Amino acid sequence: MFVGSSNGDIKIFACNSNPQLANDIVTHLSKLSEKTSKENAQKFGTVQVNKDIRLNDSDVGYFKDGEISLKINESVRECDVFVIQSTSYPVNDNLMELLIMIDALRRASAKRITAIIPYYGYSRQDRKDRARDPISAKLVANLLTIAGADRILTMDLHCAQIQGFFDIPLDHLRGLPIFYEYYKEKFKDNIEEVIIASPDLGSVGRARNLAELLNVSISIVDKRRHKEDESEVLNIIGDIKGKIAILTDDEIDTAGSITNAAQALIESGAKEVYACATHGKFSGEAIERIKNSHIKEMVILDTILQKPEKSLPNIKTLSAGKYFAEAIFRVHEGLPVSELF
Repeated sequence: MFVGSSNGDIKIFACNSNPQLANDIVTHLSKLSEKTSKENAQKFGTVQVNKDIRLNDSDVGYFKDGEISLKINESVRECDVFVIQSTSYPVNDNLMELLIMIDALRRASAKRITAIIPYYGYSRQDRKDRARDPISAKLVANLLTIAGADRILTMDLHCAQIQGFFDIPLDHLRGLPIFYEYYKEKFKDNIEEVIIASPDLGSVGRARNLAELLNVSISIVDKRRHKEDESEVLNIIGDIKGKIAILTDDEIDTAGSITNAAQALIESGAKEVYACATHGKFSGEAIERIKNSHIKEMVILDTILQKPEKSLPNIKTLSAGKYFAEAIFRVHEGLPVSELF
């Protein structure tokens, strides 16, 4: 256990969606534990710490008929357990892996189970826009709770109100601090030329928050969506002539909206266009659209594992591992997670 924790030993498991991020989280968590141990040793003398911070042993595979096969290979009784799994593509397989892992841990008498879901799938259907629409985000919330999760830790939900779908604690982390640190350093010599652009009205809050941190202006791309992955730019709100525009969004799916917004910004006088989004889904023609777009650099976080065929020279991935490690540490120690928001 960490210093001061009353939650028992910590155990960290990962399913198959994003092993790279899981390893990165554990690496940072181990460093954080070691640092805390040294600091407390100086203050209080010898303290008890968990030096065995690692990805714990489990097997997550498939039977020949496609059903998920899972085995926990060590005891989790009375342990504080964290399960790392993004419910990204293939979303159904990854979601079922997570549910089955949580169920297995609950039946093995884990003291507390926290699901670390860097990307929360099925989040776009969060309300009934039309007759007979499902509310899939609520259904998934119910499934996670019934499976046995005691707490959820996720990042940049497609709609923040999804937090209210859960009857268990949910910590909603933001990718904003990571983008802020990156752009603060990147444009430190010409920050006065930067303007933050929202690709649509729904992302205005996110754009405003980043703009306030960087102390720059904001612009809004007013668009009309005809279909789920098709939109038409109607107007640019804000003076972007001669500016370096940074488009910001929560996720990039087919990239139609963000590449159209980039074109509109260039046509309206922007000098350069950059883009950032927490989740890079890159479905359908997304990579081809980004390749042929006016976006000079697309920055995403590693909440979704990127396949080699979805890489481009102008797509840069930043790690959220350190951020999730800090959140896990705080949850385990009973410290406020809100400071990370």
